Amino acid sequence: MALTYLQQLEKDLEAPVQARGFGSGWISGFFALLLAITGFCLVAAMRWPMWFSMPQLLPLERSLLFRFGIHLTLLTSYILALLSLLLRPRKTPGFTALGIGILATILGGANVQPHETHNFGIYFGIDFFVVNLIVTGLMFAPIERLYPHRKAQRLFRIEWREDLFYYLISSMLVQLLTFLELAPSTFVMTNTGAWHDFRAAVGGQPWALQLAEAMFLTDLAQYWFHRAFHRIPFLWGFHAVHHSAKAMDWMAGARMHFVEIVLLRSVTSLPLMTMGFSPSVMQAYIAIVYVYSALVHANLGGDLNWLGNWIVIPRFHHWHHGLEDEAIDVNFAIHFPWIDKVFGTYFMPASRWPENYGVPERVPNGYWKQAAYPFVRRQPNPAE
Repeated sequence: MALTYLQQLEKDLEAPVQARGFGSGWISGFFALLLAITGFCLVAAMRWPMWFSMPQLLPLERSLLFRFGIHLTLLTSYILALLSLLLRPRKTPGFTALGIGILATILGGANVQPHETHNFGIYFGIDFFVVNLIVTGLMFAPIERLYPHRKAQRLFRIEWREDLFYYLISSMLVQLLTFLELAPSTFVMTNTGAWHDFRAAVGGQPWALQLAEAMFLTDLAQYWFHRAFHRIPFLWGFHAVHHSAKAMDWMAGARMHFVEIVLLRSVTSLPLMTMGFSPSVMQAYIAIVYVYSALVHANLGGDLNWLGNWIVIPRFHHWHHGLEDEAIDVNFAIHFPWIDKVFGTYFMPASRWPENYGVPERVPNGYWKQAAYPFVRRQPNPAE
């Protein structure tokens, strides 16, 4: 029965465009559900902070303004859920949002107090998931609706559930990922105490110059890392998971195998963490990367031929994900396309986009099957 209900909810969320118009109750139902889940996750993070909250976000969550935001979120969810129930013949989104909102209120709502838990030093960043998803979604989802490359592509496009789950897993495991990603940098820092003067010189440069250098060095490291994952058959098995997305939007960038996430961030963090850049430079770089990853995968139109010569734009990275023969093994840079020009892998025909996305081999659907895929695949590397 629960499975049937979830299937009905999925069907309602993926309703055709003509059934989503203003006054249909779909818009109010969708936002009611979004706000209810947001409120519930934040209430859970505040009730069990030792399990579900990032330490870096705890000061924010203890503020009165944050609690007021939760109260406003849940209240708005209730109102929109009732509006959806009144307007829409299919009541599943409205009832679901109402139920989640009531459960959040039972847990304490905006007045929730921390519940005593055993601190094992391990936490799952449910608050990080909500903040990351909401901020990025509110930034790009409306823009994709206003300036889409593929106008017929919907918000709940093909395989959206897989990519949303990738967002959840990478956020919930943020502590483990951070530990593994910083291990190489920690080792280098421990064994390079003699670099003190060099690091002091780097950190003493103008802030903007430090940021430009950090972006260039990390992009150069990532270029060769990225290229290796296309050229080495075993590594391609991991990267094929990322390329298996058949539609491109702001969520598609989240689809990355756990192993590739750890290795990629380990490589890019080496110059960032070990060369002496100021902490504020590293924080700015991390913020830029989060936004930029969503941007280059987004379903955004505009050829931007002149800009694409200097910085990576969506059309440049879409060609990297293209299924056409001419799109194989091109455009590895993440920030600066001229790195591809220097090493002969640049490809961006003027005012033209790839027709299809994905990989020639069959990558299974579902997070856990894709997690196992690199270890069980038998297909040859399509780059060979």
